[in-house]
Amino acid sequence: MSQNPPNLRPDLAPRARLGDAPRAGQPTIGMVSLGCPKALVDSERILTRLRAEGYGISPDYSGADAVIVNTCGFLDSAKAESLDAIGEALTENGKVIVTGCLGAEPEYITGAHPKVLAVTGPHQYEQVLDAVHGAVPPDPDPFIDLLPSAGVKLTPRHFSYLKISEGCNHKCKFCIIPDMRGKLASRPARAVLREAEKLVENGVRELLVISQDTSAYGTDWKDREAKFPILDLARDLGSLGAWVRMHYVYPYPHVRELIPLMAEGRVLPYLDIPFQHAHPDTLRRMARPAAGSRTLDEIAAWRAACPDITLRSTFIVGYPGETEAEFQTLLDWLDEAQLDRVGCFKYENVAGARSNALPDHVAEEVKQDRWERFMEKAQAISEAKLAAKVGQRMDVIVDEIDADGIATCRTKADAPEIDGNLFIDDGTDALAVGDIVRVEVDEASDYDLWGQLA
Repeated sequence: MSQNPPNLRPDLAPRARLGDAPRAGQPTIGMVSLGCPKALVDSERILTRLRAEGYGISPDYSGADAVIVNTCGFLDSAKAESLDAIGEALTENGKVIVTGCLGAEPEYITGAHPKVLAVTGPHQYEQVLDAVHGAVPPDPDPFIDLLPSAGVKLTPRHFSYLKISEGCNHKCKFCIIPDMRGKLASRPARAVLREAEKLVENGVRELLVISQDTSAYGTDWKDREAKFPILDLARDLGSLGAWVRMHYVYPYPHVRELIPLMAEGRVLPYLDIPFQHAHPDTLRRMARPAAGSRTLDEIAAWRAACPDITLRSTFIVGYPGETEAEFQTLLDWLDEAQLDRVGCFKYENVAGARSNALPDHVAEEVKQDRWERFMEKAQAISEAKLAAKVGQRMDVIVDEIDADGIATCRTKADAPEIDGNLFIDDGTDALAVGDIVRVEVDEASDYDLWGQLA
């Protein structure tokens, strides 16, 4: 039986899922979407605009008149992956338009692939459309080309990412996202709610709230009435009848005010918080204001208010200057924090990041050793936490049912693609993708659960 392995790239977006075949003679565009779910939402918006102009969406190179590659530029490994994807699209199709975070460095792309038709930066939708028009002129048929009211989605019908803002005001030394995507720019709450309402009306059972800094949502509005608009937004989203999952929540003090909404069942008891490290000196070199001891106090307060809360985070090991003692502090902190879901990166230099200039870079073999030790610790914690769930009853959402009738599901503690699964291998005949059903857990592994319909 399949298991969900620990994800080595928690920034990866889900695989794109494209819909109906284009009509005869319809101009078609292919999309390769790399990077995080925020980039996936950008891809959805581009495709929605193209569909509105009469373009078809091709799931393969051979059926596309041109291909858009939405790139990631967060890490050097992600940049290399983006260049590989561009090269593959050029080989397989020939007409390629590049957008996304790596598009903020057009010379880097054209230096490797001079035959691309155009390069645009992140969320530059109009420029992408202009490039598509130049490569493949539109030919709409208003009697046939109907656009779904929820737009084009690259995720399954029953869940959707809901991006509430762009950009970030933090200046973490290892990150170049603010340079690529700019400062925090929050969407109006009415626009977010209108989009969420349409998604729920069209069958979405789970809304995954994403941004660069979710807990800072709305703090860039000069004349705002609420001090922390994310609280009102979470409350309003929680009234729509769908699961609401909060991602990329920076641990500000006002996050405590979100926890009662989780305890009440308005939003899922799940927080995705990028702690990054635990040693104060490492955090200081990262230009992160948090400290491990204060974070433990916050975690204790969250769990006191909502005992069922699931905490997910990502960490960096091998950051410049990280000593063995600092790394051991991180392991000890993880023992105390007992986080439910954990991802880990080995530090990489990224062109333009201030951390590149820090002294005492860590050797690659030391990074690898620390990553393995960290993941061993995280795996043991996950195994113990999941073992404690055997015998419990819980609600799960059905993501997939295979030809053998095995249903792949997720609990409220599991986000798509990055967390674990719960498998049901008996009595699934009446189930459908998107159903939310009650199960009793009867088996656990390091990262996954198995259960029976209750």
